[in-house]
Amino acid sequence: MFRMHSFLDVVRAGVDWAVRSPWRPFIFIFLLSFAIRVNQLNQIPSGHLIPNPYWELDAIAISLMESGQFANPYMIPTGPTAHLPPIYPFIFSVIYRWFGLTSTAGYVSGLFIIATGSLLYAMLPWFSDKFGLGRQSGFIGGLAGALLVEWPGHGEYPTGIVLGVLLVAFLRRWTKNSISWRGSFLLGLAVGAAFHLQPALLPVMLGCMALELWWCRSHRRWAFLSVLALGVVIACIPWGWRNYTTFNALFFIRSNFGLELRMGNHEGAAASMEVMDAQQEHRHPRVHFTEVRKLQEAGEIEYMRQAGREALEWIRTHPGDFIWLTVQRFANLWAGPLHRPKAAAGVFALTILACWGAWRTFPSLTIPQRAAILIPLATYPLIYYVVAYMPRYRVPIDWILFILAGTAVWSWIAEDNSCLC
Repeated sequence: MFRMHSFLDVVRAGVDWAVRSPWRPFIFIFLLSFAIRVNQLNQIPSGHLIPNPYWELDAIAISLMESGQFANPYMIPTGPTAHLPPIYPFIFSVIYRWFGLTSTAGYVSGLFIIATGSLLYAMLPWFSDKFGLGRQSGFIGGLAGALLVEWPGHGEYPTGIVLGVLLVAFLRRWTKNSISWRGSFLLGLAVGAAFHLQPALLPVMLGCMALELWWCRSHRRWAFLSVLALGVVIACIPWGWRNYTTFNALFFIRSNFGLELRMGNHEGAAASMEVMDAQQEHRHPRVHFTEVRKLQEAGEIEYMRQAGREALEWIRTHPGDFIWLTVQRFANLWAGPLHRPKAAAGVFALTILACWGAWRTFPSLTIPQRAAILIPLATYPLIYYVVAYMPRYRVPIDWILFILAGTAVWSWIAEDNSCLC
């Protein structure tokens, strides 16, 4: 017991020293995460790093590089697309334009993913401090995230960073009485720009705006939120106008929801996309020639609408199957990929530890601080309960769980150790 007491004293002192300066934990976590991931990247054969149009993201980025067109995400040329939100393909197209379709371009793309992931985990002490959980909890959570090597490739790390910054901005509005016309408009522009990275942020931002209406006592809160909404609309106009003039249709950022809904809800569907990939059990114009021909003939928007109608008809006629798939998707999201028990064990442990951390610390937090943590956890995954599960879907909110788990660990380390004697 004495040895355990001494060990916890050393750990506690080390963590306290690490977070004494705001830059010290940031630099340490960033360098640790970056080094681990670069080592993993260096183990990938160079031939596997060469960009190719097999996946939608690379296909669109290559089209942008070669023709300047946001187009052709499928297995044959189909013209302009809104299958993906625009920011991430544009970033990769710049890399490919600079380095060509070479292994160097693939390596630089990998470094970009590594840098954004390392930046996200390095920011956890700052996020944690802003949410009232203390830098120590964020430092522990950041270390855990740095040691966990993941390679999400559709902008999940930048989405996590942007989500954290926006939550801090809203929290400041709620607690510091710092609401202004200019600040509201600029925050609206930032929110609208964030949707072009990941449209699934929409329910999170709506939740934050609803909380502001309820919590803030200013008689001008409706006016401030109207200015914020105006900023969102203005930020969304350019891409929305491009889509309207290209497809003669109005939709929010991307066009493929009907397809995603059908892939997750049809006869023989599984809860996880990985399972359906192994069984070749889904119809996608990326991999099925018949489907891409249908899309080419009907046009992208009409094809997606037809797919959505097929999915809704199946859901209407198979409500029990849909509910069971939804339950499984919920379980996969919060307990990990159930078809891979070892991976699921780690995800489930993180979720349980985060719940413990929330239970220990929430009584000491203000309502706005609790809301900044709970709103994204409650709202961001909503869309993913009705489409086929993929592990990368949870990455943009995993950092919140890492912080809460770090809170649980720190509460154990920092508590009075007299009970160990």
